[in-house]
This record gives sequence, C-alpha cells and structure tokens, in this order.
Amino acid sequence: MSDKKVVLITGCAKGGIGYEYCKAFAEKNCHVFASDIGSRTHELPTESNIEGLELDVSSDESVASAVSSVIAKCGKIDIVINNAGVGCPGPLVELSLDEVRKTWEVNALGQLRVIQNVVPYMAEQRSGRIVNIGMVSKTLDTLYWTYISKYWWIHIRSVVGKVATPWAGSYSTSKASVHSMTNTLRLELRPFGIQVLLVIPGVVRSNIGNAGLMKVADKEWKLYSEFKEAIAERANASQTDKSTEATLFAKHVAKKVLSSSPPREIVFGHMTTLFGLLYWSPLWFRDYFFRNRFDLNKKVSRVQEQLILELHWGLVQVSKYVFDTIFVAIDT
Repeated sequence: MSDKKVVLITGCAKGGIGYEYCKAFAEKNCHVFASDIGSRTHELPTESNIEGLELDVSSDESVASAVSSVIAKCGKIDIVINNAGVGCPGPLVELSLDEVRKTWEVNALGQLRVIQNVVPYMAEQRSGRIVNIGMVSKTLDTLYWTYISKYWWIHIRSVVGKVATPWAGSYSTSKASVHSMTNTLRLELRPFGIQVLLVIPGVVRSNIGNAGLMKVADKEWKLYSEFKEAIAERANASQTDKSTEATLFAKHVAKKVLSSSPPREIVFGHMTTLFGLLYWSPLWFRDYFFRNRFDLNKKVSRVQEQLILELHWGLVQVSKYVFDTIFVAIDT
C-alpha cells in the first residue's frame, strides 16, 4: 500500500472549485480521485497523481460503486472532499418543489450518502478526514480554528448557511443542513479516529455563477417579475473582480487539510469578514442591509394590480362563457 494520501473529491468538472482542489492536492503528492457525473467526466483534470472517476452523489449505486473502486485500487481512503453541489437561484415561493428537492438531494443528502459509504472503511483503519463544504453566509458563527484530533473528515459548507440571502433560499437551506450535519458527525465519528472539518468559502470565482444565470435567464416569475434583474444579479454574485481566485482558495484549503493540526473550520475568501459581522448583527440591521442590497424595499403594488387585472379578466371570460352557454341552451 502506497504512503501517499488517497483523496476522493466530488464535483470536479472543469470550471469549478473542485477542479482546483484536485490540482492542489495532487501538487501535495496525494493520490487524487477526481469525480463527477457521467456526462462531465471528460471535463475532469488529467494532471499527474489524478485519476478520473464517475460518481453521482444523488445515486446510491453510483456512490457505492465509486467508493468500492477506490478501495479496490488503493485499499484505503484517507480524505474525502464533499465538494459536489448545485445552485438554485430564485424566490422560494416560486421555485418548483422538484428544483428545491434536487438542490437538497445533491448539496445535503449527497454529502451524507458519500460519508455513509466511506465511514466503514475509515472506521476499520481508525483514521480519516472528511471535509464538508458549506457556505459563508451560513457558518460564520465562529471565526476560530481549533484542533480536534489526528484524522479529519472535511465537509464544505458555504458562507450563506447561517446568513441566508434573498433569491438563494433553496441553496442556503441545503447548506444550513450541512453545517448541522458536520457538527453532529464531528462528535459521533471521533471515537473511530475520524475527524470532520467544515470549509466555509467566501466569494470565490467559479462557473457556479454562469450556471445560475442560465437557470434564471428564461424564468418568467409571476409574483416577482419586477425583481428579475435583482435575482439575476444574486445568481452571479460570486463572479466579481474582487472574488477570490479558485486556484488560490483551493491551495489554501489543501494546505490546512493536510496540516498536522487542521482547524475545525476553514474560513477563507472574499467577503467572509462582512458575513461574519452580519451574522452577529441584530436581525433588523441584517434585514435592512439585504433589503437595500437586493432591491426589496420597493412595494409590489404594480405586481398585485397586474395579478388582480389578470384575475378579473379570467372571471370575465368565465362569466361570458357561462352566460353564452346558458343563452344558447335557452335559445335552443
């Protein structure tokens, strides 16, 4: 068995942060298994120390097969990076439940599905690091990094997990569950020598913004038609000139994960300080900030009037139809 650390990373297609994670860990002389869904395996990195692997985190069979494949080749898995995730921009009340369900299935249950398949092997070897990805607006309840134990499992959560933002409710709630799951697993897996970390990215440049824009481009919102531009802006919020480069972010995470004393939480990237302050701010101030930031101060009377007009028009048509039907019946 090789002395190299065996690292399994999900969601590694080109353009995303996972792609950069693969290169960062490979540069640290790890044996990296880069994975993604079947339709995107051709976009996986091909550098030295990296092997491509098909893995769909929303499929029990796919996850089990991928984990078994890594074990068969290397006999162990030292580190898992739960990076796979999808966005779902838009107002919660107008998103279809299928869209919301898919977001939670990939972002939350997908991470747990990978964990449940890997933990038996890590428990047997009494070592492992699990990294979950969260989001900065959810997890900046602490800005301290603390040593837990010798082996780690890293969960990646986004910064919006605790400070949820408008137009990202589905994504925020899925990441909030990752935060809670990580805190639970950190305690439950410690007796087996498995350590659980949470990565909290700030605003990091990747293709998730473009993917979000594509999802909302053709959406016709009913209640929120006047907010179409604000919703699109939120979908692409991470793609600014000040966004942290994905390469820099991935190298920072790899260094922390592979260190002898990794922190419980790895907080890094543009705007993490701002979201930390917002988390500790009174709710009235936080609401005020986001109302102004995402154009939610204006009244929606025009939208309501339009809906009333449409409803009135519909009632008129129904009445006309009923009247014509009765008139025809009487006439005949």
